[in-house]
Amino acid sequence: MSVREVSTFCPLCVSRCGARATVVDGVFTALGPDPSHPTGQALCVKGKAAPEIVAHPDRLLHPLRRTAPKGAPDPGWQEITWDEALDTIAARLRDLAEAHGPESVVFGSASPSTSAMSDSVDWVSRLRHAFGSPNLLTYMELCGWGRFLAPLFTFGEPVPGAYLPDLDRAGCILFWGYNPSVARLAHATATTAALRRGAKLVVVDPRRVGLASKADPWLRVRPGTDAALALSLTHVMIENGWFDLDFVRRWTNAPFLVRGDDARLLRANDVFPDGDPSHYVAWDEVGDRPVAYDPAHGAYSVDESRLTLFGKRAVATADGTVTCRPVFELLAQECGRMRPEVAEGITGVPASAVVEAARTLWESRPVAFYTWSGLEQQSNATQTVRAIGQLYALTGCLDVPGGNVLFPSVATNPVDDASLLSQDQRAKALGLAERPLGPARFEFVTGEDFYTAAIEGRPYRARGLVNFGANLVMAHGDSARGRDALTALDFFVHADLFLSPTAELADIVLPVTSAFEAEALRVGFEISEAAQSLVQLRTPVAAPRGEARSDIQIVFALADRLGLGEHFFNGDVDAAWQHQLAPSGVTLDQLRADPAGVRVPLTTLHRKYAEPDGGGPRGFRTPSRRIELYSEVLASHGQPPLPQYVEPLTSPRSRPDLAERFPLILTGSKSLRFCETQHRNIASLRGPAPEPQLEINPATAGERGISEGDWVRISTPLGSVRARAKLNGSLDPGVVCGQHGWWQACAELDLPGYPPFGPDSANLNLVLSQTPSDPISGSSPLRASVCDITPLDAVP
Repeated sequence: MSVREVSTFCPLCVSRCGARATVVDGVFTALGPDPSHPTGQALCVKGKAAPEIVAHPDRLLHPLRRTAPKGAPDPGWQEITWDEALDTIAARLRDLAEAHGPESVVFGSASPSTSAMSDSVDWVSRLRHAFGSPNLLTYMELCGWGRFLAPLFTFGEPVPGAYLPDLDRAGCILFWGYNPSVARLAHATATTAALRRGAKLVVVDPRRVGLASKADPWLRVRPGTDAALALSLTHVMIENGWFDLDFVRRWTNAPFLVRGDDARLLRANDVFPDGDPSHYVAWDEVGDRPVAYDPAHGAYSVDESRLTLFGKRAVATADGTVTCRPVFELLAQECGRMRPEVAEGITGVPASAVVEAARTLWESRPVAFYTWSGLEQQSNATQTVRAIGQLYALTGCLDVPGGNVLFPSVATNPVDDASLLSQDQRAKALGLAERPLGPARFEFVTGEDFYTAAIEGRPYRARGLVNFGANLVMAHGDSARGRDALTALDFFVHADLFLSPTAELADIVLPVTSAFEAEALRVGFEISEAAQSLVQLRTPVAAPRGEARSDIQIVFALADRLGLGEHFFNGDVDAAWQHQLAPSGVTLDQLRADPAGVRVPLTTLHRKYAEPDGGGPRGFRTPSRRIELYSEVLASHGQPPLPQYVEPLTSPRSRPDLAERFPLILTGSKSLRFCETQHRNIASLRGPAPEPQLEINPATAGERGISEGDWVRISTPLGSVRARAKLNGSLDPGVVCGQHGWWQACAELDLPGYPPFGPDSANLNLVLSQTPSDPISGSSPLRASVCDITPLDAVP
């Protein structure tokens, strides 16, 4: 018997845990943790199930072509060759581009945070750019906006998406809408180690799960009211002087004066005869006079210690005397409306707990924080993220040891090559006109905007979709509208491991290798300096099943058929990786010789914003080069420039007309055992979680005659689906928590699948709406809606 142990990593979620694969007589039999890897301290049950995923009998093994019309009960799948599939796809895409423009073709991808698409999503974007489409559908509004893009309005940087929590040195860890035990195991193990050495943990979550049981304190927030809680915490910190005064003065725009007549930031040309209109104005408390701030050099005309943060000032301007106040005073005034006693009535978090949490954040610095999709799937997502960013800025912990740090990266050439897409094409991104500051600004298409373009032709018809693994009808709200949108397309090609409800609507389906059957290059593992220094080429530990090809192989083959091969190294994947690696000095030969990876020495520099740059400090990548507590960009688009709380647009409070029929608040959560809509067909994962669950407070269940394990019906304004009741005493009695993604059967355990549509469905997103969405990002309110729960007397 031949037994091999192979160093690798598991790419099934964002944790990308280091692992050791066991191969017995050429068969991949086990995956376990690799403690020598910077993310390998533990491996979750999903990773351990990798051999089952690879060997599953339901895997797609051959390209398929639909022979029946869409909407037919049976698609009439017919096996075709790869040449037939690729030639057909290329011909159809070229026809659409010639007749309707390349923007009419949308490219889709499963989320890189919850799938192995992290291996190849940048290559998909390169293909999209080369083809000429500005439209990438990746759930950005649901999973990424709050960590990567919304923070740009405050920090000009992705905080905490790129400025990651330095958990190894944190004095206090703040997890908000984030349970790393199910979402990022590497963070969970690092947090547990931090707690052992005495770090404090503050968790904001409607459920007391995972590390929340170790939190001090745990804040049980009403879903959708997180902004109110953040503003209240900020109020307590300001009122008690629990904030870094020097950091706030020097590195935020808190001293900038705001005009009382039109609420705009005061400019130097308003005050000084020869003032530069690009310069801002603050008040010199020592000299009792206005002073200018030059954003080009990131400098005031006096030392920042002289600047006032409070007080009205009568400023002589070209328009007459105008009463002005510093940004910080207006911020304090806005937060003052959310005193802990007021916030308690909105959020459900006791006022004493708000004060305790604020004290902990201040006294236990440095603070490292992280958030997740609990904040991104709300109708006030952008302002919520802004409010938490504002709170974090007050701690002064950005880019300091133990705070949120931008760890260095191994130098590489970029893969997606945005230069291939013209500015004219970029301006055609779906949703850009409606939400010019939203995901479309970065070429990401929301599910809502894609469905509208496919069904209603606004602003133009989306006619084609090239989709890599995204199970759209199960992962987005308004599942039935998603089905209608996919049905309305002229042409739809889908690549995947299994035939999902989304794939069932495609014209051609392509079989994809699992992550363990193909090579993949990973440069940096994100969570620490040591993790960032590692470059690893994942070694295949199993032969591809059937005719399956990797996503990268499919991308390169499509590029060749579309006449774009020159942008894809003429189909040579090795040449492409060598180009990517060139600045690093690491070669493919080195990586293939050492499957555990090659480490490139890196050194983390802190407080990079203070480094000299162009005659002043580098600052931040905002228009003012300061952390923008007041956002002029938002103000210029009619949005509140200071973070504000808005009641969820569909709640028993905002919609009293719905409250009698739907008195409960419905939220959702990730499962430990499944990656979103995947893996419910895997026996080792499905066995301990055989059925969809709805968590409900025992008192709420008792009022409705519901006991543990009963089948219940979840009813919303869009319809109803079913689930098993699971009693959870940690939930607020007015809140219930469901699970999305239930469709697959598990034949090995004789456990059923569930239809994605119809009265017997367990598809939570069938009854959750994409609207009313966040006005800036288009984020859907999937984590804060309304419902009622009733017993389901008979289940087929």
